[in-house]
Amino acid sequence: MSAKPPRVLIIGAGSRGRVYGRCTLQSSNGIVVTVCEPDPYKRDEYVRTFIWSDRQKPAPEGSAFADWRDFINWEVGRRAREAAGEEGVPEGVDAAFVCVRDEMHHDVVVALAPLNLHIMCEKPLATTLDDCVSMYRALAPLQPSKVFSVGHVLRYSPHNIELRKLILEERAIGEILSIVHTEPVGFWHFAHSYVRGNWRKESTTAPSLLTKSCHDIDIILWLLCSPTHPGSNEPAHIPSEVASSGSLQFFKRSRKPKAAGAATNCLSCPAEPECMYSSRRVYESARHQGLETGNTRWPMSVVLPDIESFGGDIEAARPELLRRLAEDYDETTPQEDIDARNWFGRCVFESDNDVCDEQVVTIKWDEDPLPAAQQHGYADAVGNRGAKQATFHMIAQTKRQCHRFTYVYGTTGEIYADSRTITVEDFRTGTQRSYHPKLESLGHGGGDHGITRQFILAVDRVKNHGWAAPRAQKEFIGCTLEEVIRSHAMVFAAEEARTGRKYVDWKAWWDEKVGAISA
Repeated sequence: MSAKPPRVLIIGAGSRGRVYGRCTLQSSNGIVVTVCEPDPYKRDEYVRTFIWSDRQKPAPEGSAFADWRDFINWEVGRRAREAAGEEGVPEGVDAAFVCVRDEMHHDVVVALAPLNLHIMCEKPLATTLDDCVSMYRALAPLQPSKVFSVGHVLRYSPHNIELRKLILEERAIGEILSIVHTEPVGFWHFAHSYVRGNWRKESTTAPSLLTKSCHDIDIILWLLCSPTHPGSNEPAHIPSEVASSGSLQFFKRSRKPKAAGAATNCLSCPAEPECMYSSRRVYESARHQGLETGNTRWPMSVVLPDIESFGGDIEAARPELLRRLAEDYDETTPQEDIDARNWFGRCVFESDNDVCDEQVVTIKWDEDPLPAAQQHGYADAVGNRGAKQATFHMIAQTKRQCHRFTYVYGTTGEIYADSRTITVEDFRTGTQRSYHPKLESLGHGGGDHGITRQFILAVDRVKNHGWAAPRAQKEFIGCTLEEVIRSHAMVFAAEEARTGRKYVDWKAWWDEKVGAISA
């Protein structure tokens, strides 16, 4: 333990903010000292849970703010007080986790940059390519002294760390020729988040490929594009083209059961008892993770943010849950009111969602061998930079819920990985080997704990052990700011390909849309 543990600010006390708060306390030496959250109940509960449990005494100054702008103003003032030699000035924070809604990431991160903090921003980085590039330009000058991470948690799960080691370091199946990677979102999970929830409309958030699957695209580029060893001089193997197809196939009015008639809310629908998307079935019953299971975390904490205030009394919470599920809108409701919130009791076939519930992305690479002097240990002239391709499939209608699975085809074997087990088939020996990486937690296969631990370790090394930030970025974060921009840009390029029904030439697209991002 360091003498002065990293002090952490959490901006946004929603489900991801709570995850990072919990992981900070459980998996690192960091301490959460400040939260910014507009909802009074969430803010107070967060302080009690993660910052100050003594209900007999008030929390220290600077523990909680209703608005992140209030924190920035307070912090500027705190530094001025400290510089003036005032006694009793609270200690500042070292790092911030940005966990607000996706469309707010840009404004928050750019505003934090002048404070010169270490920053971890929840994925996606931003909801537009221009905002991503703007954030790069705000953060790049901080790189010599501060680390930065984005919430691509899949990079940090023990399963994916082992998979990458087998593929790139041990070359267990020779060189990669093709990857087929699937994200099964889960039928009721998709309905919760992308039909009724925050991420249902492109106009208010972004395409589902960005909001749900940007870290799947990142994993593909991590395996096929990034250097084998982070921070090495090996150049990235840049893709040559991207294509995509997909649409909203199922969650729309044309698929509505006839028995539902004109109903727009589950609680007044004659077909509700038989409907697999019934809000009562999903949020009240014990069928999934509803009220009757005693669950107070996701998704119940999203539907009923103050669920913990009922003290585990299911019958006390039930009327309030049903009241919220009964909330609905009609043609007289102002559009801004509809867009401003979630509607968890709304019929999934009568919602205003428009994001894809199925999408396929294909990324191709041309041969791009390194000079002979830089090729070491490869059986041929192209090594790990030969022609290859990746196919990504996001699908809503699955029983599996985010338990991704991947097929990797190589020159001497193949791998099947299913988020828990990795099976390697070796064509040369005819043998099969299975690996079972430790499942640290259910949060993205341990990735939630992994990314939090690595970020706090990086902050700690810089704060307490004299490390230069670039070294900590390389050894603990393992991802550069350029890689973050590239994986997000790939999502935007894929969306352009999908909506334009075309192939996108990656180099020409990058030069036109992104160019010299450091300019």
